[in-house]
Amino acid sequence: MKTLVIIPSRLSATRLPGKPLLKINNISIISHVFKRAKEANIGEVIVAAEDQEIIDDVKKNGGNAIITGKNHKTGTDRIYEAFKKLDFKDVDLIMNLQGDEPNIDIRDIVSLNNFMKSSKANIGTLASKINDSNMYSNENVVKVITEKVLENKNFPKALNFKRKINEINNNIFHHLGIYCYSVEALEKFVNLKQSENEIKNRLEQLRALDNQQTINVALANSSPIGVDTEEDYLAIKKIMEYK
Repeated sequence: MKTLVIIPSRLSATRLPGKPLLKINNISIISHVFKRAKEANIGEVIVAAEDQEIIDDVKKNGGNAIITGKNHKTGTDRIYEAFKKLDFKDVDLIMNLQGDEPNIDIRDIVSLNNFMKSSKANIGTLASKINDSNMYSNENVVKVITEKVLENKNFPKALNFKRKINEINNNIFHHLGIYCYSVEALEKFVNLKQSENEIKNRLEQLRALDNQQTINVALANSSPIGVDTEEDYLAIKKIMEYK
């Protein structure tokens, strides 16, 4: 089975405009993500961006990138446009990596890809253990409720995704926004209307569950820091530059 990795990116993020091109160790955030994905060595890696500056930066750093439209509602729509434009004939799985997580663990990318291949799942994603009880009520931390407790060797189904959790149990984990789709599942997903549940909770993965598409979840080694704010950027810059 062949995997294609697509990283959606855009400069117009509301909370931190221009973040893909912010630099850590003199390399942009988006190019760091590209390099991590390349090191995972699971398939070809492409950045899908609506801005020529991102394309130029990725190519300057030895990466591959393709321009996409500016009117996509979600990153998933952007990766689908890129996939259609690229016109690969022999791809079975498409992995959607977040363009703002420059310290993502390469082992987790490999692990999700392996689970997708061995299980023939429709959609797979990652989650990590919650070590801070404040995360349950923090609406910026998305939680996934799984049908079984996540372990290194299992790949259970997601029952629900929530921003806020009132009742805590062992099957609740911190959801990481990395997805791997079979080509058929991706095509079905992007052709579905946004569900009320999705719009209300601002979580596009609920569209899949609302339309009986199953999502399986693998346990991640660690939670990468997503860069959403200036504080996030300074924190991750410090960590990665200290190394």
